[in-house]
Amino acid sequence: MKEGLNIPNHVAIILDGNGRWARSKGMPRNYGHVQGAKTVEVICEEAYRMGIQYLTVYAFSTENWNRPSDEVEALMGLLRNYMKTCLKTAAKNNMCVRIIGDKTGLDDDIRNRMEQLEEATKNNTGLHFQIAINYGGRDEIVRAVRRLASRVAAGELAEDEITEDTLSAALDTHGLPEPDLLIRTCNEQRISNFLLWQLAYTEFYFTPVAWPDFSKEELEKAVEAYNKRDRRYGLVKDE
Repeated sequence: MKEGLNIPNHVAIILDGNGRWARSKGMPRNYGHVQGAKTVEVICEEAYRMGIQYLTVYAFSTENWNRPSDEVEALMGLLRNYMKTCLKTAAKNNMCVRIIGDKTGLDDDIRNRMEQLEEATKNNTGLHFQIAINYGGRDEIVRAVRRLASRVAAGELAEDEITEDTLSAALDTHGLPEPDLLIRTCNEQRISNFLLWQLAYTEFYFTPVAWPDFSKEELEKAVEAYNKRDRRYGLVKDE
């Protein structure tokens, strides 16, 4: 990678193309998901070596429940196994892991494994790794609004005290910096209900590479492209 680059503090990734990648190789879709999970481990290590402090990946959306039942079942099985693997990886790499999304929609054993993972890694000081599971941006905002409405009803919060800051604090991502860079793989150019509130001023990078083939070199390309952007946050650029 080129020297002197501005490394984004927080990178978010939509992991797209696992199924298509598998089909292109004559394999079942779940094979692609398995390989995609391995790519996540590689990119976590490479991102932190590069200087990225926060990495958030879109693993399973609220809409993914509409996929064929056998694929959803396979994904849940993969998720169960990944929670174990991630615990070992986090311990090895001093990684702090956090799950975002509606955990109430998941089986008890998966929720328990998530809680164990978060508890075991909460004091780690390496990469802050967020996994979005049963996550939808609209759903997150609705759940946040309900939390604030409950506080108002209880007399804990006045209506005029609801601001962007209080809403941000009620989101699943509370306490996290907003993403500097969003990467989506496999040539899809939409955000698919991911981090709708948080991506207000994020730079987007789309690549034709399917997620299982995403590598250190591809991450470097994304960071180099990010460095060519002029981030003004709504301000006028000085002439």
